[in-house]
Amino acid sequence: MAKPITPFSITAPGFLGLNLSDSPVDMPDNFALQAMNCIIDRAGRVASRNGWEKAHTSNVDLSTSDIECIGELIQNDGTATVVAAGGGFLFTHSGTTLTTLTYGGGGSAPVISANNWKFCQINGVAMFWQRGYDPLIYDPAVSTTQFRRLSEKASSAGTVQQANEAISAYGRVWCADISTDKQTVYWSDLLTPHIWTGGSSGSLNLLNVWPSGGDEITALAAHNNFLFIFGKKQTLIYQGADDPSKMTMKDSIVGIGCITRDSVQVVGEDVWFLSSSGLRSIMRTIQEQSSPVRTISKNIHTQLQAYVTPGATASIKSGYSSVNSFYLLHIPTSGKTFCFDTRSMLEDGSARVTEWNGISPSCMFETSQRKFYIGKAGYIGEYAGYNDDSSYFRVKYYTSWLDFGNPIQTSILKRILLTMIGGTNQAIIFKWAYDFSPSYFSQTATISSYSKSSEYGIAEYGEGEYGSYGYVNTLSVSGQSAGRVLQFGFEANINGNPISIQRIDLFTKDGRL
Repeated sequence: MAKPITPFSITAPGFLGLNLSDSPVDMPDNFALQAMNCIIDRAGRVASRNGWEKAHTSNVDLSTSDIECIGELIQNDGTATVVAAGGGFLFTHSGTTLTTLTYGGGGSAPVISANNWKFCQINGVAMFWQRGYDPLIYDPAVSTTQFRRLSEKASSAGTVQQANEAISAYGRVWCADISTDKQTVYWSDLLTPHIWTGGSSGSLNLLNVWPSGGDEITALAAHNNFLFIFGKKQTLIYQGADDPSKMTMKDSIVGIGCITRDSVQVVGEDVWFLSSSGLRSIMRTIQEQSSPVRTISKNIHTQLQAYVTPGATASIKSGYSSVNSFYLLHIPTSGKTFCFDTRSMLEDGSARVTEWNGISPSCMFETSQRKFYIGKAGYIGEYAGYNDDSSYFRVKYYTSWLDFGNPIQTSILKRILLTMIGGTNQAIIFKWAYDFSPSYFSQTATISSYSKSSEYGIAEYGEGEYGSYGYVNTLSVSGQSAGRVLQFGFEANINGNPISIQRIDLFTKDGRL
């Protein structure tokens, strides 16, 4: 008697993101062991990420240097200007033009040989801060084509620190991390970033404040009337920061600090940062001081630890996009970019995560016009479209290892159905392997131009719901060989058209025990 064919379905495959920390057999089948150049879209599907497009024509001064800092100045009348830095120059960006700012301070122009700037802005003035350099400003009320030192602004007073970290919060500028002083936070007078003495300006030395011995300031953040001061191994939380003369330390976190300045992002109602134990949330960290430690990056913990090179953390960059609902973390020394979904956390407090390659942003920033910009060689890039600067990129998705509920039973794979949304004349490479083998079987199927599956008609999955992705397509290939556990995956080149995965159906027949 012929053995029956048994269907095994994975709906919303990859919905839980990557999981490289747990056993590859015992994890739920909605996790993925590889999700390259993917996002979790708003419908909870694994989908191809966007690509990037040049936001302007070439600039002779920038040439092929990386854009390493992007920000946006919002003037008091609401006028928005994108500013950037790279190759030893400062720029403004408008339309399709990147314009080099010239020095107009009246003294000797600063010699810029490093570009690890931190941007902040207040009261119509854009500022760039970097250790060992005088802070630079772009003040369009004085000139729309020039920059100068902050200390060269009219009526400036006090010593302007050559700080590596600076933020604008609660009506003033806060700065810290100076070459000769990593223990003091300084703040300017109210609404006057050029006044650093008198008025309500001041400073706070933390040498005798760190609860667990000496530390050094690495980053600052502000949220909900709190000032967060990050050391490498400790975090201090001050309340009442809207009036520094009255602010007090509300809490401290020992053993958890921030290892790199540019990992800090305000994410919705929270602050995310990279610690020595992984990517963390400040609010969750506060809540869990007496509970087991949980991290946002739990599901890639070991890999993330391996990719972060001690002593080279200053080059790590991050960006948050409220429009795309993700936090990106780029680690240049390993060439890795991780995309953390910010819509909702998993039950264990971690975030759904995927990995990107090829795009390699040297900095990131989301503008008030809801554009997500990235730094690239010679250009500001806009996260948009479905090509990387006119070139295709490759999406890869692989499931966990599946035993079909009976790990001692050999299963013969007869057929694979892959239900996808989007793609036009797209070649999809099906891949599968057995029993943890690194050798994969493969077959290729092609999505025809806006084909419509007879099983999932347009009424249910048509353009009304999935307009940007197109129609539903169900691709089918014959299976091959057998094993006790199976991993399925697919790969596709994205070249102008996005795709997302709706469902995987595997049809097997029992083999020998």
